Amino acid sequence: MADIDRIDTEKRNPRAAGFSGLSVYEMAKLMNDEDRRCAGAVGDVLPEIAAGAELIEKAMRTGGRLFYCGAGTSGRLGVLDAAECPPTFGTDPGTVIGLIAGGREALIRAVEGAEDDREAGETDLRAHGFSSSDVLVGIAAGGRTPYVLGAADYARSRGAKVIALVCCRGSELSKHADVTIAPVPGPEVIAGSTRLKSGTCQKMVLNMLSTCVMARLGKVRGDLMTDLAATNEKLRRRAEAIVREETGADENTARAALEANGWRCAPAIETLLAGRNERTPAFHGRDEA
Repeated sequence: MADIDRIDTEKRNPRAAGFSGLSVYEMAKLMNDEDRRCAGAVGDVLPEIAAGAELIEKAMRTGGRLFYCGAGTSGRLGVLDAAECPPTFGTDPGTVIGLIAGGREALIRAVEGAEDDREAGETDLRAHGFSSSDVLVGIAAGGRTPYVLGAADYARSRGAKVIALVCCRGSELSKHADVTIAPVPGPEVIAGSTRLKSGTCQKMVLNMLSTCVMARLGKVRGDLMTDLAATNEKLRRRAEAIVREETGADENTARAALEANGWRCAPAIETLLAGRNERTPAFHGRDEA
């Protein structure tokens, strides 16, 4: 592995020299200026993001699952994206799975040494029955986390595809991946604190991967989340708005269609559109005067 001080995410940022002595406003401005680099860094790797999304889509069309695997901030971001897929896209909770070194406890507090356990990456995938039909996205800002490397090696040994999401060039993880997505936003304001720009880039890429894949799989209609799970009042209101937007139905009609279809937007929309078409007489040509 590369020496830590040679990895992009661990270097010191010359623009942040004296950061702790700045006023709060100056700190915030510097961080905002640095964050602007994230969009450009992600923009530089759009072809790789597209390749990764297409790989995931292909696997999921044949029943494969998407696994995210990471430690610390990287792991939490993967778990977050996985957790948001069921309410946003109506997926089964077992379709997109987030794994974090140290397990559930690591979501709210650091679990010492968990990321250094290479065998745990394999163990966690085994526990979920990971197979050749699945896809693994290994997330590691510096691309050297043993837990993620272990998972990547196991995935490849099973014949599955691996996508590396890193924030530096020439990472170790990229050597274990079929596709490498490597936005490089540069050194952090606080040297090595990859929860900052690196985490922002990772979140942006994960947003793109899951959203593009789900749209391709028909979970989105136009720009509307027509497969959302309306599990609370806010989401039921959103579901009503989506159905009304797509069908032109009034509030009562939209709600009735949703209730009849288990609060699922897509079938409610199809029901209303089918009913409207049935009520529209077929056109057989211009009436004669």
